[in-house]
Amino acid sequence: MKSFGKLLMAALVVGLCLSGTAQAAKKVTLRVGHPMAPGNNVTVGYEKFKEILEKKSDGNIQVKLFPNTILGSDRVTTESAQRGNLEMTSSSSPNLASFSKAFMAFDLPYITDPRNQQKLYAALDEGPLRDRLDEEIDKIGLKAVMFSEFGYRSFCSATRPITGPESYKGLKVRTTDSPVEVAVANAIGMNPTPIAWGETYTAMQQGTVDGEGNTYSLLNDAKHTEVLKWATDTNHNYSMHVLMINKKLFNSLTPEQQQWIMDAGKEALAWQREISVELEAKAVQAFKDRGIEMYSLTDAERAELVNMTRPVWDQFKNDIPQDLIQLILDTQK
Repeated sequence: MKSFGKLLMAALVVGLCLSGTAQAAKKVTLRVGHPMAPGNNVTVGYEKFKEILEKKSDGNIQVKLFPNTILGSDRVTTESAQRGNLEMTSSSSPNLASFSKAFMAFDLPYITDPRNQQKLYAALDEGPLRDRLDEEIDKIGLKAVMFSEFGYRSFCSATRPITGPESYKGLKVRTTDSPVEVAVANAIGMNPTPIAWGETYTAMQQGTVDGEGNTYSLLNDAKHTEVLKWATDTNHNYSMHVLMINKKLFNSLTPEQQQWIMDAGKEALAWQREISVELEAKAVQAFKDRGIEMYSLTDAERAELVNMTRPVWDQFKNDIPQDLIQLILDTQK
């Protein structure tokens, strides 16, 4: 009986080992839907994520990328990921405001400054700010993998010159669904019109809107330079594109698979942030080569914009968690 018991125990151990091996060997395919154009800094970052993850997992995890709104806008793909119909999605931080009001904090005008970017990166990578954002994304049934660099938005026009604050009055400008972004446009005298990203080029071409606020890199990659004629470096708010995975799916993966995904996101993000600087500089040159008039705000004009848009902060003080605002402000010290 003792011998039989030992044999039975050995068989159970072997069975468990084989079961664990089979589980670890189960291959996973992750489809990623996002709206960014080919060659954009967000797009190439996800291409790097795919490359690193597939190599790190030795092919155990395959990544299929669907950029350029192939699967719909970031709002559509994020809803699909919430339902489990899509494994991964990427949404801009302004459009995430539709799912969590907390993300409106990043839309607050001039809450961050490009001069403090490295401090912001450090806080987004680990610490209280990252924990707070993870908490908000967890509430909507997703898990954050990568807070991709998108960049600072600046206003551009297809119909009339824009320079200092006075020139913005009456400009019909495309915005995202973010209530804060709409309020910022109103604060400086613009007429905001929320339009899905995939429809923006046509909207400007047809005169539905006069202009838009976005990063030069994305506008160049999406060929909006074909219709834009003027631009000014307002840098009025910072945006990210957040790569997320369905939380239930992530929790169903083996610890090793989970680690591969998170490590790949960390490594791809470091590379993506560096390449973003180069791509934005190339985009500025591309704007100039296309004959787009680039206006640089004076210090006085930028200060005027800060003052004009500051009331927006009070407008949303009851909607945006104040602790999150303070965490972001702490990165600027």
